[in-house]
Amino acid sequence: MSGSDSTPFLSQADDTDDGPAPGIPGLPGPMGNPKSEDPEVLDREGLQRITGLSSGRSALIVAVLCYINLLNYMDRFTVAGVLPDIEQFFDIGDGSSGLIQTVFISSYMVLAPVFGYLGDRYNRKYLMCGGIAFWSLVTLGSSFIPKERFWLLLLTRGLVGVGEASYSTIAPTLIADLFVADQRSRMLSVFYFAIPVGSGLGYIAGSKVKDVAGDWHWALRVTPGLGVLAVVLLFLVVREPPRGAVERHSDSPPLNPTSWWADLRALARNLIFGLITCLTGVLGVGLGVEISRRLRRSNPRADPLVCAAGLLGSAPFLFLSLASARGSIVATYIFIFIGETLLSMNWAIVADILLYVVIPTRRSTAEAFQIVLSHLLGDAGSPYLIGLISDRLRRGWPPSFLSEFRALQFSLMLCAFVGALGGAAFLGTAVFIEGDRRRAQLHVQGLLFEAGPADDRIVVPQRGRSTRVPVSSVLI
Repeated sequence: MSGSDSTPFLSQADDTDDGPAPGIPGLPGPMGNPKSEDPEVLDREGLQRITGLSSGRSALIVAVLCYINLLNYMDRFTVAGVLPDIEQFFDIGDGSSGLIQTVFISSYMVLAPVFGYLGDRYNRKYLMCGGIAFWSLVTLGSSFIPKERFWLLLLTRGLVGVGEASYSTIAPTLIADLFVADQRSRMLSVFYFAIPVGSGLGYIAGSKVKDVAGDWHWALRVTPGLGVLAVVLLFLVVREPPRGAVERHSDSPPLNPTSWWADLRALARNLIFGLITCLTGVLGVGLGVEISRRLRRSNPRADPLVCAAGLLGSAPFLFLSLASARGSIVATYIFIFIGETLLSMNWAIVADILLYVVIPTRRSTAEAFQIVLSHLLGDAGSPYLIGLISDRLRRGWPPSFLSEFRALQFSLMLCAFVGALGGAAFLGTAVFIEGDRRRAQLHVQGLLFEAGPADDRIVVPQRGRSTRVPVSSVLI
């Protein structure tokens, strides 16, 4: 079993003695079976020998990581569930309320590379424990901010990005070091179910807790308590697997809960959007993974093509949901359901793509820069931008509820066009995916080497394979 749990915080993890012994039959290595060109798919017994973890323990680790990911996205969308109350409490407009999410995403985006760097070099378990504990404390503190200190709410939401960056860049790499091939895809699909489900539950929980407590501040005090449980589970359950070894062959009275059936009836009546988000997320992630898995048998470019189809298909339905919002609420919900289902198809697949085109020792850094670029080009500035466009449109219109509705409707239509651009980007990715994946596989298998600036070696064929020898030996 790996000894990383006894490693001090920020000390090197799984450096030399975590990998398998180099002579185990059935595993790749200089004393084992010869390496093949394609990575070997190990059975449960082989995975346990390498990671030191049973299949049950590995599944339990994934369950804990999924719980924390669910909690992360609940926290993000809890604010959305009580946003009108926050606007009224702090006396702010659409632009300022959109800035709350922009500040959080910007912090998250900037800090992700830092934790990507640390996650590739130090003990990932303790990094996540520290980040989640900090995030929980800051979220709790944000619920006690007075109405004249809106800037302090922005500051605390920015600090929340510290904790989330420490988790989102690292957790997928733990899953990658526990499973391979289709097993990894399945576990990642479960892990990324937390995005739509957590988002929907956060929206629902924020609204429901506010209604029961009679105060929106209590909506921000739910996830910190769950965060403490997350830290305990992370510390007690999660063990850090060796990196890349599986390819070498994560002051009001207490609320009185109602019955589960009563909750379902209340949610069905009042929070349809949150339920649609949960359902479409689960359906979309599962559908995307399954379609991609089946198409891979005949098309190695299936992953980016499925992502492209999902984004390009979602764009018109999201546009139609906004266009029909005033005329028919039923049609709006139908279009949202279809659009969000298609939009959710790429979440787990994108994570899988990133993990199999990057070598194990660089995956946290790759996750970090993926987060930076995706948020930089997406939700870092979009809430503020959409709110700002809405405010500008309303300036030229007579004040009324209809003008407020139209301003937000027109500004949100921008999202559908951006989704179509994302689909086009995935079509471009399909051109290069095979070569990138192959290079990463060869590097992990020891069949491809990177030349450093001082490397004077060249590649020559030897017994049907490429090998590196000094230039001088060739000249002699």
